[in-house]
Amino acid sequence: MSLPRGAHGTAFAVAVALLVGLYGRTNPPLAQAAEDPCAIRTSDRVVAIGDVHGAFEQFVTILRSAGLIDTRDRWIGGRARLVQTGDVLDRGADSRKVIDLLRRLEREAANAGGRVHALLGNHEFMRLVGDWRYVSSGELRAFTDGESADLRERVHARLAEQAAARARAEKRPFSARAYRLQFMQGVPLGFIEMRTAFDSDGDYGQWIRSRVAAVKINEVLFLHGGVSEKVSTLGCGGLNKAIQADVAALSTPPENIMSLLASAEDGPLWYRGLAAEPEEAFGATFETILQRLGARAIVVGHTPAGDARIRTRFAGRVILIDTGMLNGEFYPGGAPSALELRGDTFTAIYADRREPIAAPALVPETR
Repeated sequence: MSLPRGAHGTAFAVAVALLVGLYGRTNPPLAQAAEDPCAIRTSDRVVAIGDVHGAFEQFVTILRSAGLIDTRDRWIGGRARLVQTGDVLDRGADSRKVIDLLRRLEREAANAGGRVHALLGNHEFMRLVGDWRYVSSGELRAFTDGESADLRERVHARLAEQAAARARAEKRPFSARAYRLQFMQGVPLGFIEMRTAFDSDGDYGQWIRSRVAAVKINEVLFLHGGVSEKVSTLGCGGLNKAIQADVAALSTPPENIMSLLASAEDGPLWYRGLAAEPEEAFGATFETILQRLGARAIVVGHTPAGDARIRTRFAGRVILIDTGMLNGEFYPGGAPSALELRGDTFTAIYADRREPIAAPALVPETR
């Protein structure tokens, strides 16, 4: 795994710094209640949804099928808990609408006695570090308005003036035409607004930075990628602290980013071992992972199922919920889905049906 900065995140990233203060701040991130995300107990139902990747309509469809929102996209889930396991960004066109909906549902669910846990995925982390390889043109368009072209011209003029001054001081040639061409190719409309919005002081950037990587509800751990044997020694709480420290350290020099746990192949945002390791050979290691985490089962997204169905591994103690809901070019045949936990009953929810999940190992132990 590597995190090279994408084409939109390199040549003119300095434009963001020039824009600090040009935009007013919108609503700050919702303050989270004082609740240990690794020790949640509830008798109410829990619904988990995997990777969205900007598939707003599909996300709305499955939220309705799960009985969490009405036809006006308002929360009707009462005291239920919604866990979204990360990767709402990139690939699809409507990630901004997805975040806006999640943020509103956070408030509405809390008012009804429920809760929305929107977790951090690897694509959210990529956005924070300027890796824009998977940003879609639709996502950029969502940040454009009637002022976008004028804003880009103003930024170009300022940067071109500075570049020309440096060239004169260094006694080298400068082509205003070549510079403009490069700038316009590297900074599409919406780029500046999006970079500002996801900056550390930006509205969306603050919201993402407030996310945790994992929650544990009734001894079931939910996170984006998975937990490797090495990371399991941290436990749920240590895992969250490590990732939050990494996010707080993103002002570190770019060459240091790859040393962070949030960037590691065996880190909780990227690890695919629970979806890919041979079950028989990995069984003993997996038992150790569960014991260290104090978990009965682990629910993950990140690794899409080829048949667009929620799958289980390790006798039902790993549940894979990424079913490629974006569909199309990236996930042909994908479909929206949700996992419902209601007491000892686990159910896969699709837009047109429900299917029981056989998970005998999830029955709570007798205390």
